[in-house]
Amino acid sequence: MDTTTIAGVGASGTVSHRSVGRTVRAYIQLTKPRVLELLLVTTVPVMILAQGGFPNVWLVLATVIGGSASAGSAAAFNMYLDRDIDAHMQRTENRPLVTGEVSPRGALIFAWSLAVASTVWLWLTTNWLAAVLSAGAIFFYVVIYTMLLKRRTEQNIVWGGIAGCFPVLIGWSAVTGSLSWTPMILFVLVFLWTPPHYWPLSMKYKDQYEEVEVPMLGATRNGSQVGLQVILYAWATVASSLLLIPVAHMGLVYSVSAIVFGGWFIYESHRLYNRAVRGTEPRPMRVFHASITYLTLLFVAIAVDPLLPF
Repeated sequence: MDTTTIAGVGASGTVSHRSVGRTVRAYIQLTKPRVLELLLVTTVPVMILAQGGFPNVWLVLATVIGGSASAGSAAAFNMYLDRDIDAHMQRTENRPLVTGEVSPRGALIFAWSLAVASTVWLWLTTNWLAAVLSAGAIFFYVVIYTMLLKRRTEQNIVWGGIAGCFPVLIGWSAVTGSLSWTPMILFVLVFLWTPPHYWPLSMKYKDQYEEVEVPMLGATRNGSQVGLQVILYAWATVASSLLLIPVAHMGLVYSVSAIVFGGWFIYESHRLYNRAVRGTEPRPMRVFHASITYLTLLFVAIAVDPLLPF
């Protein structure tokens, strides 16, 4: 037998052979790598802002490693708990727990291992506050969002999205060992950004969410109602980004970026609403991708601003 393969039993009872690389990729997929990219986008710039310059490289690496493991743990728990509905949605039907590349038991062990390892790692390499916040993020995403809110209320992503706000607190606390108004404003910013980021996606997959009876706002309301909510949250997001200017004494780069990129995000949100009102195809994924670009550029500005002499 080829030593680079692992024998496994598929759902049909037949024996299949998976390469080690394919198995590793399946477990990596459990961590939702695209979400981890967002974690990096928000964590590292906040650490630079907290330091007032570039922090110790080892501290940055330690925080990113621990934060990535923490977020990966939450994602793996989420896939384990949602494997029943994932099997009935085209968007998620290729996830490893659905295809059988990872067993439920394997996924659960993997999730718990990452949760424990990330908490211990952050405690040892950064400080106790960052470790506690990391554990809190896992709890919020798994218990509050996935187990309690997701299948019960159309406001699920509003409150469940709080879990995605924790990286800014973790990054700040890893550098300073404390919290202040600056990371709290950034926490609010990400909190307000999450609904207008995710609701357009739920509009795109409205039929699939209806089929599995998950009450995402995009699946329970018409396009104009969702579009209006997206507008309100987009405006609130941009307003909160401007609060950072006086509180954190941000400079010209961030100030201009917050206004320009924020204006663009609001414009795209209004386009979504206007198209829905007119009865034309709302093109929600345009806003979804715009929201990601907006947040990325804003946090790049957060990282660059403290490094400049003006």
